[in-house]
Amino acid sequence: MEYVVGSAVVAALVGVPAIVLWRVLRGRRELGTSPAERATFETLHTASLAAPPLRAGLTEDGAERASRHLRALLNSPALAIADAERLLVYDGEGDDHHAERAFEHAAETLEDGRIQVLTLDCDLLECPIRQAVVVPLTTDDRVVGALIAYSQSASAGLVRAAQEVAGWVDSQLELAELDRSRTRLMEAEVRALRAQISPHFIYNSLTTIASFVRTDPERARELLLEFADFTRYSFRRHGEFTTLAEELRSIDRYLILERARFGDQLQVTLRIAPEVLPVAVPFLCLQPLVENAVRHGLESRNGVGRITIVAEDAGAECRISVEDDGLGMDPDRLRLILAGEIVPAGGVGLANVDERLRQVYGDEYGLVVETGEGAGTKVNIRLPKYHPGVSAR
Repeated sequence: MEYVVGSAVVAALVGVPAIVLWRVLRGRRELGTSPAERATFETLHTASLAAPPLRAGLTEDGAERASRHLRALLNSPALAIADAERLLVYDGEGDDHHAERAFEHAAETLEDGRIQVLTLDCDLLECPIRQAVVVPLTTDDRVVGALIAYSQSASAGLVRAAQEVAGWVDSQLELAELDRSRTRLMEAEVRALRAQISPHFIYNSLTTIASFVRTDPERARELLLEFADFTRYSFRRHGEFTTLAEELRSIDRYLILERARFGDQLQVTLRIAPEVLPVAVPFLCLQPLVENAVRHGLESRNGVGRITIVAEDAGAECRISVEDDGLGMDPDRLRLILAGEIVPAGGVGLANVDERLRQVYGDEYGLVVETGEGAGTKVNIRLPKYHPGVSAR
C-alpha cells in the first residue's frame, strides 16, 4: 500500500499547478495528521526536490543530485540511473559490489525498452539487495536511459512504483528538451534577425563613414567607433535577454550613424522613464522597430522625418512605443506581414520580434501596431517587469 500511495501521487504531480504545490509545501501543518495526508505531503515534497536537477536533462550531475530523492520516493535501498552509454549514478547500499555491474543490469532495457525484473548474484549474506527492477527512461518515444530500483524483493508494488517514478522523470526530461528547443529556436530567430538587419545597415553606415574620411577625419573616426560598438552589441553570442538600458544605448549608436547620413532630415525624440531602464527585454527587440521607423519614416519620403521613442513605467509593466510620421501602410498588408505570410523586400523583422515576444511572455504581449496609408506608424510593446525565466545576464 505504501508504494501505491506514493506512485499515485507521483503520477498526478505533473498536472499540479505550481501555486497549488507551493501552498501544499507552505501549508505543511494544515495538511492534518492522518497517515495518508502525511504520505501525500512527503511524496510531493520529495518529488519537488528531485525536479530541478532533472530539468537540465539526463546528465551525470543532475542524476546524482536527484537520485537520493528518487530513491526516497521508491523506499528502495539503492537506485541507479544510466543513459544510453554509461552509468550516471549509483546511490545507496551495495555500491561496493553492485555499482560496477549496474550498467550491465540496464543493458537489455536500453536495447529493447522493456521493463526487466532481475535476480542478482550476491555472495554477501548481509546484503539487502537481491533483485532489481529496470525501467526505461524515454523522451519523444526514444529510450534515452534507464532507472534501476534495487530491493530485497521485486514486489508488484515496487514494479508499479518504479514505472510511475520513471514516467515522472520522463516528463521532467521532456520539459528539459522543450527548454533546449525553445532556446535553440530563439537563438535561430536572433540569428535570422541579425541577417535581416546587417547587410542594409552595414552598407549604409560604411558608405557614410567613408564620405567623412577626407573631409572630416575626426568625425569619421568617431563614427567608426560608434559603428564598432553597435556591431559588437548586435553580434554578441551570449544571452537571450538584455536590459532596456543596453538596448536603448545600442539604438542611440544606430541613430548617431543614421543622423550622420541624413543630417537634419532625421529628428528623434526620446522620452524614457528611468524606472524602466533595468527591465530585462529580449535581445534586439527594439532595434528592428527603430530601423523600420527610419526606413519608412524617412527613406520613402521627402523632407524631415520624425521618430518618437517612449518607454513608460506602468505599474507591473513597461510600455514602449516607436512612432514615425512616414507613409504608413495598409493594415491588411501589415496583418499578413505579422502572420509571416508576406516577407517584404528588404523588410526588417517585425514578424520575428512579434513571434519572440509571444513565445517569451504569451500571446497577449505581441506587437500592437497603429498604422494607415499616409498616416505614419506607431508600434506598441507591453512587457512585464518581472517574468519567470527572463533575466539580463
